[in-house]
Amino acid sequence: LPACWDSQLFIKDLHFDGVPVRIYLPRQPSASKRRGVIFFHGGCGIFGSIRSYERLCRYIARKSDSVVVSVGYHLAPEHKYPAQTLDCLTATVHFLKAAETYGVDPARIIACGDSVGGTYAASVCQELGQRTDIPKIRAQVLIYPFLQALNFNLPSHQKNAAIALLSREHAVHFILKYLGKDCTLKQALLAGSHVPESMNSKYRKWVNPDLIPEVFKLGYKPPLPALFSPQVHAEVQELFEPWFSPLLAEDAVICGLPDTCIVTCGHDVLRDDGLLYKKRLEDNNIRVTWHHVAKGFH
Repeated sequence: LPACWDSQLFIKDLHFDGVPVRIYLPRQPSASKRRGVIFFHGGCGIFGSIRSYERLCRYIARKSDSVVVSVGYHLAPEHKYPAQTLDCLTATVHFLKAAETYGVDPARIIACGDSVGGTYAASVCQELGQRTDIPKIRAQVLIYPFLQALNFNLPSHQKNAAIALLSREHAVHFILKYLGKDCTLKQALLAGSHVPESMNSKYRKWVNPDLIPEVFKLGYKPPLPALFSPQVHAEVQELFEPWFSPLLAEDAVICGLPDTCIVTCGHDVLRDDGLLYKKRLEDNNIRVTWHHVAKGFH
């Protein structure tokens, strides 16, 4: 659907190297180049669109006097993973290179997204952190992001297992749909049967309930060890890729990340993903601002 007219913004539908985008430019002239925001919408990689996030993107553009680019990445399962991450990466690189065309300072562009959009923002920043041929992303804003598929039994998974709008079972169901996998694997993933002990040992320093602050662990009960299934593990290899689970990226990658803002919500199965990523970034001397909405939902 075309964008509605806005008295404060010019709104254009474009393509950045084949990726659909909608760009929101403030009508008021600016004495200097504006900030830029590249926004990736949520929806598990299956739902959502430029249109469904229009009000939010208009709001960001108006309130921050920024040029906002909303990315209409192609959705799964018709477009198989990692097409979504690649679309977000392509659109970001295009915007960084062409920023001045839109009156944007290329040194003041942030990547932002909610839910899986936060995953894409994190992945894009990890991918571009070491590149020297394009401007650096200034900051990333991750709004209740999904960041790991190793452990679905963290305190927030237990506490919010049956909370709307994203229950624990729904989260794993959508992951399997997104990857085009058999949804009968859901119970095995929920139990942790997809992860061998060698991998659990390797990543325990980053994905571990012991790293969650005590105030968020009230009532938490460590689950019984799961029986490992080599067949399930072989079927879901994508879950362990940093593009899918940015929390599993190596320290050399984390060290190259920009300033970060992480938003978490109290009633959200993904709350602990954000808390664990916050700790990883801080441990690697990345400046982090954290906002926790205690009564907020995913």
